[in-house]
Amino acid sequence: MAEESMATADAVRTPGHGVTFREAFWVWTRVALLSFGGPAGQIAVMHRILVEEKRWIGEARFLHALNYCMLLPGPEAQQLATYIGWLMHRTIGGIVAGGLFVLPGIVAVMALSYVYAAWGDVPLMSALFFGLKAAVLAVVLEAVVRIGRRALRNRVMLGLAGLAFVGIFFLAVPFPAIVFGAGLIGFLGGRAGVAAFRVGGHGHSDAGGGGVVDGLLGEDLPEHARPTVSRALRVSAVWLVLWLVPVFALLVFIGAGSTFSRIAVFFSKMALVTFGGAYAVLAYVAQQAVETYGWLRPGEMLDGLGMAETTPGPLIMVLQFVGFLAAFRDPGALPPMLAGTLGGLLTTWVTFAPCFLWIFLGAPFIELLRGNKAISGALAAITAAVVGVILNLAIWFAIHTLFDTVRPVRGFGFDFAAPVPSSVDPWALVLSVAALVALFRFKAGMLPTLVACSATGIALHLAGAIAS
Repeated sequence: MAEESMATADAVRTPGHGVTFREAFWVWTRVALLSFGGPAGQIAVMHRILVEEKRWIGEARFLHALNYCMLLPGPEAQQLATYIGWLMHRTIGGIVAGGLFVLPGIVAVMALSYVYAAWGDVPLMSALFFGLKAAVLAVVLEAVVRIGRRALRNRVMLGLAGLAFVGIFFLAVPFPAIVFGAGLIGFLGGRAGVAAFRVGGHGHSDAGGGGVVDGLLGEDLPEHARPTVSRALRVSAVWLVLWLVPVFALLVFIGAGSTFSRIAVFFSKMALVTFGGAYAVLAYVAQQAVETYGWLRPGEMLDGLGMAETTPGPLIMVLQFVGFLAAFRDPGALPPMLAGTLGGLLTTWVTFAPCFLWIFLGAPFIELLRGNKAISGALAAITAAVVGVILNLAIWFAIHTLFDTVRPVRGFGFDFAAPVPSSVDPWALVLSVAALVALFRFKAGMLPTLVACSATGIALHLAGAIAS
């Protein structure tokens, strides 16, 4: 063990590719500070800096790593950073790259959570978030179109998306069941050689371009990246302990009924099923956090997503906001702000600790996945189902943004909320339509649209048009 530690230290000091750990640290810091715009934008930033500018990694290896990360639950952009950091500077490189990627988002979302908890009911803040919700609704609808164009390439994929939407929206089928069901269908279809499941690579088009062929890493597999059973067992033990010991400690010492225990257990489960990114999992999180646990109100999920959209880091950082509000509103013996801080940090820990496990355990075996038809089919089917889940999220958001009143519809297997047409909010409708026109017709960026809608919400409040 001591020899391996010394070898690791030597590799960090004098890596074979010539990139020092200090240089990598500052490059990963730069990547983290520029990681706006969701996974597509984040992956494009990494591709531009790591492949085109620094030439650390070749085009083929970058896309292969991305495809592997897309197979995993969790934010693929953060896991891609972890993977490349690990490939270049072993475990410490992966921890630094992946940790720095989320650090700005942790700080920014926590600061905004403080503001929201302290002044969220102030009319001016309410007006700002009124406009923000309209923009977020448009952003989610744009995500449905963007992902759908890439994923729904034939009738089978379109059918899977439709079944996923009907299942989660009308029948309340749990999100994990949809993900695993779609994955199983795709796996069997790909293994059987069904043409509908033979799709191209899953790299983002944003990452394209005339990239570097090999990069400084070359095409050879570094010695530390060669898989062994002993190493896999050791990695699994370390990261499972780091992830789950805090969860079991909370269950033992403060009980399963505590808000902190519920946060730890619920978001640990989410870490296992967050295929398809933040937009997909938010539908399930919103359903559970709002309707089952009562941690926050429907509109507040949109507020949290707006925070995550306008700050650097993965969009999944919205879960930190959910954990913050859950603990803030049920703090037990702690001061509410302290409880909220601990709840938010606990959520972030159990969300991202598994991401390091998936990379450090699975990355050495990634060559085994190259060209695997069954795995490719499973990924294609999951991606198609995710389109239906995101459409469900968009409609759920639309109902709770545009209408003041909803009524439950239950019976004959159906279980969903239907809007009351007479309760439509005209200004919310106008703002949402304007945001959609800005995104689809004028190709406005996400950040300008969010800022413009937020400013409009404040202007409407100042003009007396809305009672925030």
